[in-house]
Amino acid sequence: MVIKVFLASSSGSTAIKKKQQDVLGFLEALKIEYAQLDIASNEENRMWMRENVPGDKKPSGGIPLPPQIFNEDNYCGDYETFFDAKEDNSVYEFLGLNPPPGFKKMPYAEEEEQEGDVEEEYEQGEEDLMSEEEEEAQVSEEGEEAED
Repeated sequence: MVIKVFLASSSGSTAIKKKQQDVLGFLEALKIEYAQLDIASNEENRMWMRENVPGDKKPSGGIPLPPQIFNEDNYCGDYETFFDAKEDNSVYEFLGLNPPPGFKKMPYAEEEEQEGDVEEEYEQGEEDLMSEEEEEAQVSEEGEEAED
């Protein structure tokens, strides 16, 4: 299975260029095979992309902008859905691929739970620190009273 990324090599929009670079860079980092299909220099690619993006996924203008991502002929999504999948650590599911051996996807609830644990540990550490400072102040005060 090959991931197809439809992009525009000569886009005048820096936002589109950044989105395209983000997608390609992330796929390279994960060592996922992909093919770049240029819609700016190849009319067939442009027509294929436009015809194969589902109607409900097309913008209000009707013409989908790059990057658009497919797994062979199956539509995966645009940059926004890719970004959401990246944030949710679910890029493999988004692309319709099996994750590599050893890949661990932490369920969202566990992520929140662990973040909560870190916050609790931090708060507990602050309380412990304050208790130590209070004890030191109290010992210091007792020492001063004994000297009087």
